[in-house]
Amino acid sequence: MKLAYLDCSSGISGDMFLAALLDAGVELDRLRAELAKIELGTYEFTQGRVMRKGLAGNHVEITIPDKQPHRHLSHIEKMIGAAAIDSAVKTRALQVFRRLGEAEAKLHNQPIEKIHFHEVGAVDAIIDIVGVCLGLGMLGNPELVCSPLNVGGGSVEAAHGSLPVPAPATAELLKGIPVYSSGVESELVTPTGAALVSTLAVSFGPVPPMKIERIGYGAGTKDFPMHPNIARLMLGEKAGEMATASGGAGDETALVIEANIDDMNPQIYGYFAEKALAAGALDVTCTPLQMKKNRPGMLVSVIAKPEQEDTLTRLLFAETTTIGVRITETRRKMLDREVVTVETAYGAVRVKLARLDGKEVNAVPEFDDCRRLAEEKSVPLKEVMQAARTAYRKLNY
Repeated sequence: MKLAYLDCSSGISGDMFLAALLDAGVELDRLRAELAKIELGTYEFTQGRVMRKGLAGNHVEITIPDKQPHRHLSHIEKMIGAAAIDSAVKTRALQVFRRLGEAEAKLHNQPIEKIHFHEVGAVDAIIDIVGVCLGLGMLGNPELVCSPLNVGGGSVEAAHGSLPVPAPATAELLKGIPVYSSGVESELVTPTGAALVSTLAVSFGPVPPMKIERIGYGAGTKDFPMHPNIARLMLGEKAGEMATASGGAGDETALVIEANIDDMNPQIYGYFAEKALAAGALDVTCTPLQMKKNRPGMLVSVIAKPEQEDTLTRLLFAETTTIGVRITETRRKMLDREVVTVETAYGAVRVKLARLDGKEVNAVPEFDDCRRLAEEKSVPLKEVMQAARTAYRKLNY
């Protein structure tokens, strides 16, 4: 499977992420053509090489001649929804904006429908968010892993006045994500950057085992005296799957983090499982137990990559009532996997493929895609899933 690792040692913004994707191989003319399908008015989109503390990177700039209006989420959803771009790209972009809206709504204690975006509702922010989603699609939708985020420090001027760094919306978006500050007195992670990585990245941590094929460097606007203001995007293959070029099963080391719990409301488990998966857990399960003093309990098990040990252990302590966990190193064998997108009468659906020795053994429609389309089109879920299976079979006959 394709893997992308985003190194945010100088933070991340939407334009840095987009510039790194272009530097890693996304074609500018193709990207411009797709973005032109969104009714955004007049703007100029350019890119060029710049130096940041002795390191060269790609820099993008969006120039808008007119003053930008404040847009509500519904306005942005309408603009993106009306564009003739890939439906999977639309979905990801709208997820990013909705995540932004939910953060702002919480901070301002207002319904999300009443939130109007200032900077992140402007044309350049819309181009950054949709452009990143388009760019990832053009590179084959690699699984995105992100480093811990250097958020910077000091204060920043915004529509609501002077705000501490990270800005409140940024901090809200980065809940559950590892962050730090190198001491730079500047805003290194913007709300747009935070929304993109918190929505699109599957996990956060050090560089995972991978074979690097391409590297893109996206430069920020400022040039700092102590470090290059650049986000680095490394693209390649997962090491576990790369080692099985013949199509056989991959083999990798994983951790099992477990806790026996007999004093927790079981409703909390579902919430914890969602948080753990969002933080990068490979799997989360719950097994009923009969514990001491004849109490019914549960065994909560989390399968994780070794670099996720601290993040997920802390999450277990924070979100459940356990006061201790067991950690065991284990091995995983995995089939060679691939994700393809098929078009159905209801919209685009991803299909997960699994192969053993090069022979396909499984082809399963992505449940979340099917559920979303079933709700949008008001049709039974099973019809959407069957349509996806049929569309996939047609591709292979």
